[in-house]
Amino acid sequence: MASERWVFGYGSLMWRPGFPFAERRAATLHGRRRAFCIYSVHHRGTHERPGLVLGLAQGGATRGAAYRVSEADWAETYAYLMEREQPTETYIEARRQVRLEDGRQVDALTFLSDIGHPQWAGVLGLDRQAELIAGATGLSGRNVDYLRDLVEHLREMGVRDAAMERLLGMVERL
Repeated sequence: MASERWVFGYGSLMWRPGFPFAERRAATLHGRRRAFCIYSVHHRGTHERPGLVLGLAQGGATRGAAYRVSEADWAETYAYLMEREQPTETYIEARRQVRLEDGRQVDALTFLSDIGHPQWAGVLGLDRQAELIAGATGLSGRNVDYLRDLVEHLREMGVRDAAMERLLGMVERL
């Protein structure tokens, strides 16, 4: 249905969407990969001690969750997402095709990394990512908890992300 409204989540939106939805499906976005590539100075860090949050970097594919939102709930949901995902405007709001677990393809609101934004961290080695994540806390809590929630939720979805699991181990050792 052309008027359907979908949202694709690849980070905390997977386990804590925070908005009403009519349907939730596992989904895959092709052409982008999940990466800790954005400095967080709001939710998981501060300006003095930035953390890292997920973004969608070029290449690969990302398994996440797609939510169908009713038209009646869309305006409120959209406003909520803008406040939650864009406090420092580090993402580019986009519509992208995602493939749902049942084979359907839908057009979903997706937040892509803005590589021109000052908070774009780019490609960081695992040691540097672990260092940043280990000591950062922001308005939404400790950065390590965000990483732990990600790894646990991916496991629940049947996704083993070796790099994220290795990163979590490194952070926990710090």
